[in-house]
Amino acid sequence: MDFEKYCRENCVERKGTGTLKWDSLEEIFGDADLLPMWVADMEIRCPQSVLDAMAKRVSHGVFGYGKVEDSYYEAFFAWQKKHHNMDIAKENVRFATGVVGSLYAAVRAYTKEEESVIICSPVYYPFYDAVLNSGRKLVTVELDNNDGYYTLDYEKFEKEIEDNDVKLFILCSPHNPVCRVWTEEELEKIFDICRRHGVLVVSDEIHQDFVFGDNKFISSSNLKGGAYKDMLILLNSGSKTFNLAGLIHSHVIIYDEKLMETYDKYIQSIGSPEANVMGLVGMEAAYRGGEEWFEDVKALICHNYDYMKGEFARELPKIVVTPLEGTYLSWIDLRAYIDGTKVEEFVQKKCRLACDVGEWFSYTGHGFIRINLATDTKYIKTAVESLIKNLKELNGLD
Repeated sequence: MDFEKYCRENCVERKGTGTLKWDSLEEIFGDADLLPMWVADMEIRCPQSVLDAMAKRVSHGVFGYGKVEDSYYEAFFAWQKKHHNMDIAKENVRFATGVVGSLYAAVRAYTKEEESVIICSPVYYPFYDAVLNSGRKLVTVELDNNDGYYTLDYEKFEKEIEDNDVKLFILCSPHNPVCRVWTEEELEKIFDICRRHGVLVVSDEIHQDFVFGDNKFISSSNLKGGAYKDMLILLNSGSKTFNLAGLIHSHVIIYDEKLMETYDKYIQSIGSPEANVMGLVGMEAAYRGGEEWFEDVKALICHNYDYMKGEFARELPKIVVTPLEGTYLSWIDLRAYIDGTKVEEFVQKKCRLACDVGEWFSYTGHGFIRINLATDTKYIKTAVESLIKNLKELNGLD
């Protein structure tokens, strides 16, 4: 694959188009002139099938209240069955405006104020917000870092559940930002612990399609033939897969009738949202016609990762780049070359980059950065070159 040609033909300029990633740098980082490598969306044009379907709907000229047609369910279910062997029925699905909002809804629907919710850090920072902003007690278990490869200490996990009378666990699968695709054995151990202690599991599976190498994503709904469905609230969307985050459309999948009743009751109490018409149109088109596009995107992500890892290995070999099992987000440990407490300022002021920094994901995350790989290779090269140049200068390695 000619990646330079691919980027030239498929990557677009986004600055000045009202994007969070490019046009909120002043508000978020205090500097509008940084190169943004943060938010998990792409500079890659959406699948042509999506653009065509949305243009057709726009040409109709009416945007009244929508209805989820059978064709949407068929496309969504077919994708999940083909790629993840998931069986889903209409009665298992509710729609939402995004996975983050659904995290809040799940925490508030299934726990009471002051009850404990557990997460495994470092993890996507809205997990913290969903718990703390809901008035629940946050319990964190730090994943074990084995030279960039992360695992869960099951004894520590279970002890925290016991000591804090935990009611809910928010699972990130695949795990953002540490790139883990949890194995079936790992997931079963986690769910067995939660089963023993009556802990419900909210499984954020939005990165389910971004799996690389020999790794295989296993949906929580498929463990032991679906044995844990009665304790599971599953969240996913095609928004990451097809770069559709701005269409504000996601899925809540609940197999257990009582859990669904509880969820519906909570949603009714705050006003049930209507389905987003353009979200439905765009995502159905993506599920139907976006597979070839998606495979090209995955190839670019791997290309960008290999380039970055190779450059770091050659120029600054003590940088630890977490193995890319899943997601399109690289987790990078710079602590061999810089005091972890100084990384945020260094990356912004010296390297001129806007990155998610480790302390956003973990209370002990200083020294790490997260870089978005789903972008034009020229941006990856600029970021890598800047990090190498400035770290070498800092350490007198020129």
